Amino acid sequence: MPPGTRVTVIQDPSWDGPWQVEFQGTIDDLSAPEPVRHSLAREGELAYWVVFDEPQNDSSGDGPFRKAWIWDRYLKRDPEA
Repeated sequence: MPPGTRVTVIQDPSWDGPWQVEFQGTIDDLSAPEPVRHSLAREGELAYWVVFDEPQNDSSGDGPFRKAWIWDRYLKRDPEA
């Protein structure tokens, strides 16, 4: 997804996270998407920097955060307005 793309950050259906709620944000141009290097990552999974419309707390209660590096499985592109 290119910088400026509007997205909804979604929760994982199999657990209560990684964020407390679903919310909107925008793909940031801080850096290009990067492959997720984690044992639970899917093959070819990327992560993007996302700037949040409103500060958010993660599922552990940490925050509030205004921006985060988010795996693409938790990003849903918003329909074009």
